[in-house]
Amino acid sequence: MGAYILRRLLLIIPTLLGIMVINFTLTQFVPGGPIEQILAQLDGDGDAFSAVSGSGGDPGGGGQGGQGDYIGARGLPPEFIDQLEVQFGFARIVCADGFTGTPSLRAAECHKEKIGAVERFFIMMGNYLTFNFGESYFHSKGVMELVVEKMPVSISLGLWSTLIAYMVSIPLGIRKAVRDGSAFDTWTSGVIIVGYAIPGFLFAVLLMVVFAGGTYYQWFPLRGLTSDNWSSLSLWGKVTDYAWHMVLPITASTIASFATMTLLTKNSFLDEIRKQYVMTARAKGLSESRVLYGHVFRNAMLIVIAGFPALFVAVFFGGSMIIETIFSLDGLGRLGFEAAVKRNYPVLFGTLYAFSLLALLVGILSDLMYVLIDPRIDFEKRG
Repeated sequence: MGAYILRRLLLIIPTLLGIMVINFTLTQFVPGGPIEQILAQLDGDGDAFSAVSGSGGDPGGGGQGGQGDYIGARGLPPEFIDQLEVQFGFARIVCADGFTGTPSLRAAECHKEKIGAVERFFIMMGNYLTFNFGESYFHSKGVMELVVEKMPVSISLGLWSTLIAYMVSIPLGIRKAVRDGSAFDTWTSGVIIVGYAIPGFLFAVLLMVVFAGGTYYQWFPLRGLTSDNWSSLSLWGKVTDYAWHMVLPITASTIASFATMTLLTKNSFLDEIRKQYVMTARAKGLSESRVLYGHVFRNAMLIVIAGFPALFVAVFFGGSMIIETIFSLDGLGRLGFEAAVKRNYPVLFGTLYAFSLLALLVGILSDLMYVLIDPRIDFEKRG
């Protein structure tokens, strides 16, 4: 098993590098950048695309060269544009005697030098290898500090959604397998398929319209994780207030994983129930519950339980962005969405690197859970 784990760990390096190369390359063709965002705000547009000269795809204006290349820069001193490019890492100040500073300092001895996309990528990856993710352009905080600050909201959403999906899906899936082909199995399958077909964001909007004061009822709050008076509440009041705010976001993020997990559980149990050892156990006179939970459960639950880490990561990172944005939850998903809109590349690429690394490690953890649940599995002897 040690050799298999070592191979998987070594595969993380090219996989992670490929993810970063693809996403970094794609940003070269996206118009606008952090400099354009700032210039657009100063110009009163609030839209980065109006500040681009139309040529663009270099993130942050790395391919642009001065005041004349920015429509939003008209009327602003060239030194200000140069300082922004240096601050955001798209240019450097080179001086004859090695002095480094801003363009306004020792202008006679120094000049601005553009940093190409390839060089910026290797500088970025070199910093990421030491987990130096830099500082956010628009928050004046380190990227990791921002991630730690936003993480509790996303962890709450992902963890509760995953646990509820398991607590509902496993018993329901077992019951559907036992009563396969019955009326109960038929109508529950219809409900599950409808739930799976509804996109999470559309279901979230539906919940808001019906239960958050949109058109019908105002049973739940529209946004946020806690009420304004949360700090003054008792311990029990804080718990209930937190749960009250989390009902709609958790319901919206659970619907898709709930459907998938229920059908996966049912199919796993059906596959095991039809095997020879189950018929033998029944022939020995064992009760149905003893056969089901003493023999079938462990084998049928192998794929379901072992997939818990991957499901948690999928709910945590996959569905949180839309759900957090709709319900105004200040978590990692909303942070990533705002970083993409504002072209906040340190946050965008820093979180992409960290979360991709985490997802790859969780994949290895899922394999280890397979072996832990069923020691007969040996990945080193496969094939």
